[in-house]
Amino acid sequence: MTTFPAGEQTHRAVLPQQLALESVGADTPGSRDETAHGHPVTARDTGREHGRGETDGLCTGLRRRHAEQAETGAGNVPTRKDHRTAGKVAGRVFVLAKGGEPLMPRHPARARELLARGRAVVVRHTPFTIRIKDRTRAESNVSGVHLRIDPGSRGTGIALTDSKQESAPDGTRVSMRRGLVSVELRHRGTQIHRAMRQRAGYRHRRRSANCRYRAPRSHNRTRRKDWLPPSVQHRVDTTVSMSRRLSGLAPVTEIHIEEVVFDTHAMGVGHDLTATEYRTGTLAGTEIREFLLAKWGHTCAYCGVSGVPLNIDHIQPRSRGGSDRISNLTLACIPCNQAKGSTPVEAFLAHRPGRLATIRAQLKAPLRDAAVMNATRRLVAEGLSALGLPVHTWSGGRTKWNRTAMGLPKTHTLDALCVGELDHQAGAITVRVPNQVQIVTATGRGTYARTTPDRYGFPRLTRTRRKRHHGFATGDLVRAFQPKGRWAGTWTGRISVRASGQHSLTTPQGRFNVSCTNLRLLQRADGYMYSTRREPTE
Repeated sequence: MTTFPAGEQTHRAVLPQQLALESVGADTPGSRDETAHGHPVTARDTGREHGRGETDGLCTGLRRRHAEQAETGAGNVPTRKDHRTAGKVAGRVFVLAKGGEPLMPRHPARARELLARGRAVVVRHTPFTIRIKDRTRAESNVSGVHLRIDPGSRGTGIALTDSKQESAPDGTRVSMRRGLVSVELRHRGTQIHRAMRQRAGYRHRRRSANCRYRAPRSHNRTRRKDWLPPSVQHRVDTTVSMSRRLSGLAPVTEIHIEEVVFDTHAMGVGHDLTATEYRTGTLAGTEIREFLLAKWGHTCAYCGVSGVPLNIDHIQPRSRGGSDRISNLTLACIPCNQAKGSTPVEAFLAHRPGRLATIRAQLKAPLRDAAVMNATRRLVAEGLSALGLPVHTWSGGRTKWNRTAMGLPKTHTLDALCVGELDHQAGAITVRVPNQVQIVTATGRGTYARTTPDRYGFPRLTRTRRKRHHGFATGDLVRAFQPKGRWAGTWTGRISVRASGQHSLTTPQGRFNVSCTNLRLLQRADGYMYSTRREPTE
């Protein structure tokens, strides 16, 4: 997946820009309005004025010059279905001072104006960042922004917000939260878990290949008290790392994070439990084998045979994401157990739909994600405290309360936007939601393996120890020019390098080889892959 669509037109003086930088109309020269949404408007029946184009939700909509406005017809202003819904606006661009210190994020139109006048230069391609050449941080008005985080097991939502105080009709001051940048961080914990299991399988084969009855390795390795599996520790590290990176691109003054606790026992039962019910679980007074024998009537769950030795089998194989939860365990005779192996139960019992329906009726969703959140909730907050900024933790109930009051759908980024205190009963609202989300997918920085194994774990070829070939490394974002052939044209994407110089470029339309002489480097690989998506608000 590439960051930008192929063939986009960009000014010759600057590097390719994000979609948000190329689809938003420029500001009116000499105007103080940097939002490209027109002049200040007055909300009906409130008397409030919004000097930068925001709305408190009571007006009919925002006047925009976006390309999507043409879909509704010229002069037609879309009407909100819910007066509490915040307006969608273009995401802001990171701006650095002359000395590299972060300034307040600006509208893309303002960034284009600074680049066109030669007052700024492009520092980073993704996320798009510019540096002003003639202004220091001391000469700028920096009010600061808040970093809001909604942690998740597979993805984490991050939002940069600022607040604006306005006067209500009764004279009180009302806080208005405005979203500046939305980031969806996608973890690769599943990939790490799969790689660790594969490595363990390779090592087990090497240990037992020439000594069939060799005793297993003793568990005499010591671990720290705060040790976590690599696939779980990765979620903590990437969240803290991305927060540190955003703190260097924006003037973050506070960090707000959602901290939730999941009751896995109650989730497994499906309802709230009392104090005594916590002491009587599924296996209370019995063992796994005895429980399964009584549940399945001492018969094989796949063929129904009885009076034969029965093995405990995972309905969804562990190699395909199955858990050790009691609902994922069943009994199988030796022939069925060997025949099924790691085959999905849907394929193994495709010719027996009745028995398949009986087995699938007892399956329950794994609680792996809830367990991961319980294990990492405190470690993420402790890691963020090392950044030297105030860290505030909030409950998930408050986040849901804020999101429901603002009429926003549930996504990781919108949850992050609603994290923290928002006294909407006193008039505080969210007036700005970035219409574009930056998706940051963790990809890692390569592998330490010196050989490429086959499907059985045997070395197939030796990998080179060099990471960079002909000036490029795997994961670099490049602009490629293919002079002829099926893929003739200009393409933007990430490459996989080869020692021969014929690198492999991945695009949304496919993958092809391109010579290193036809590549232009846009951004070095940093362990992440970037893309964008639209933010739903209904």
